[in-house]
Amino acid sequence: MKMEKKLYVVGMGPGGHDDMTFRADRALRNSEVIAGYTVYVDLIRAEYPQAEIITTPMRKERERCEMALDAAADGRITSMICSGDSGVYGMASLILEMAGNYPEVSIEIIPGITAALSGGALLGAPLGHDFAVISMSDALTPMETIENRLAAAAKSDMVICLYNPESHKRKGYLRHACEIIGQYRSPDTICGTASEIGRDGQEARILTLGELSGTAVDMFTTVFIGSSRTKNLRERMVTPRGYRGLEGQT
Repeated sequence: MKMEKKLYVVGMGPGGHDDMTFRADRALRNSEVIAGYTVYVDLIRAEYPQAEIITTPMRKERERCEMALDAAADGRITSMICSGDSGVYGMASLILEMAGNYPEVSIEIIPGITAALSGGALLGAPLGHDFAVISMSDALTPMETIENRLAAAAKSDMVICLYNPESHKRKGYLRHACEIIGQYRSPDTICGTASEIGRDGQEARILTLGELSGTAVDMFTTVFIGSSRTKNLRERMVTPRGYRGLEGQT
């Protein structure tokens, strides 16, 4: 009988088991090995006691992928977990880039609920129209590129969703983003933050662009910057589906 050499790349959603898809849960229950970033593995470790756990810290993504591919190549059904969606700032792209050295391994990408969607649900309906998702982390992307993308998105009047707005090593990044966006948007623009989505300490807040600039955030916060059409409707952040309707509502 031919040994199965299987690797799942699993989007686990925001963190809570309730927000994981049935497909993701089924893959993890079928896995003999689960690999991932230490913080994310700790969120689901107790749910899957049958699996050997492989973890690496932040910025050890390539080593983590290699360990997962090696485990799958050895004939152990393996899952690489990612917070949110496996393909949105997740490990799916790197796994597929490295998979050429493992032609015998079958790879299945399993989507999950990314922070733009889970955070948006906490705030209301901020993504009802076109939106852009931009990561503020300059670990892999030059800051000049990030700045250009912020300006282009702001000028387009799309809702902007910011991932990784700051960390303990990257202070002042959100303020810098607000300064760029503020060249094209009013300081009264409706914005929102969603922190620790689906985990202990979950919090959502609606505020203006002017207030957002001085707000403390971290890498577990997702920031939403509204378009010119975004409203605060009874403390819910709402972007209409089109540029008609909701006239006169506040």
